Amino acid sequence: MPALLLIAHGSRDPRHAATVAALVQEVRALRPGLDVATAYLDHCAPRIPQVVGRLGDAVAVPLLLNRAYHAKHDIPAALRTAGAALPVAAVLGPSPLLLAALDRRLAEAGVDVRSAAVRARTGVVLAAAGSSDPAADAATRTVAAGWRRSRGWAAVEVAYASATGPRVPDALAALRAAGAARTAVSPYLLAPGLLPDRIAEAAAGADAVAAVLGPAPELAALLLERYDEARTAATTPRTLTA
Repeated sequence: MPALLLIAHGSRDPRHAATVAALVQEVRALRPGLDVATAYLDHCAPRIPQVVGRLGDAVAVPLLLNRAYHAKHDIPAALRTAGAALPVAAVLGPSPLLLAALDRRLAEAGVDVRSAAVRARTGVVLAAAGSSDPAADAATRTVAAGWRRSRGWAAVEVAYASATGPRVPDALAALRAAGAARTAVSPYLLAPGLLPDRIAEAAAGADAVAAVLGPAPELAALLLERYDEARTAATTPRTLTA
């Protein structure tokens, strides 16, 4: 069975690597016997060239929510530089498992996500990092729309911690203007760091503020789902068409 090479962005904040390590433990618990290795694009060690040489057969799984610059350019370039022709899985979003992980974190923050009545009165800010890639931001808006539609929130507004606005306070104001009786902020981010801290500070006026997705079991299951999809695609013969 090929190894799962989890490729994370990396951060100078030590909480980032600790969160990735905890997530790897969740993946290993779900699938004992699978070789799971981690490599980072920046700031943290080990880097991709340090890891791929010892793995042999492997599937690269990006720890990324959207298909933006890192997924389109940085990871393929790093693998090429390392001389590793590995199958690369799709990014994590969108997925129902991500919505379930967002629900989990809101529930931990005190929101009764199981109550339809509570959801109907609550407006949520989906607070993402933001990207210079319009397609990535559009994907985040698609997640927000799907979350509202499937759960029946009063409204879901997207805010960004970097790049262009709107910012969290703007999104909270929009929710209140739309009639939300209560508000919550849900970071659409994978690990603690500068941007999640910025979001938490800006969310001071919300009734509830969730934690980052972190080592949620739904996220571990999603990583394995992406691994299985890429592994199957790599071993399925292509059908030639005339």
